[in-house]
Amino acid sequence: MTHSMETTPMITCLTCVAACCQQEVLLISDTGIPQRFISTDRWGGQVMRRLEDGWCAALDRNTMRCSIYERRPQICRDFEMGGRECLAARVDLMGTEA
Repeated sequence: MTHSMETTPMITCLTCVAACCQQEVLLISDTGIPQRFISTDRWGGQVMRRLEDGWCAALDRNTMRCSIYERRPQICRDFEMGGRECLAARVDLMGTEA
């Protein structure tokens, strides 16, 4: 009898598709984010500005990496690479797991 083990490719910066950069990011603390990356939502809260195509304005589209990584919002810092929310965001973006 042969056992089949499903494997999920390891999520790393090299395999990242920046799926989290399509998520709504509410700014709840001041981390020194440049004003050009901040918008006000319809309820008056501050959020990371998103471009017309849905991507975060702080995403460097050439590298698919955060251009303000050292000053990124706390919610982005708490978003665990390869964690449950990361995997869910990847499914939402790509329509398939990892």
